[in-house]
Amino acid sequence: MRKWLLILMFLGMAAPSAVAQGCAVCTKTATNLDEKGAKGLNGGILYLAMLPLGIMGTLGVIWWRRNKADL
Repeated sequence: MRKWLLILMFLGMAAPSAVAQGCAVCTKTATNLDEKGAKGLNGGILYLAMLPLGIMGTLGVIWWRRNKADL
């Protein structure tokens, strides 16, 4: 199981352009920004992504602990 997870993670990191596509509006906005504005846009995206990733991570930990206790 761990071997397949590592392989999947490696493949996900090997092709970032295939999974890192954005909408046309964000792309046009980002091309017109300076360095400070681009950092602000990236920070905002990460800020908005924290809640769903935190929820998924919490559910994953709960699921993992319950499956671990069943063994």
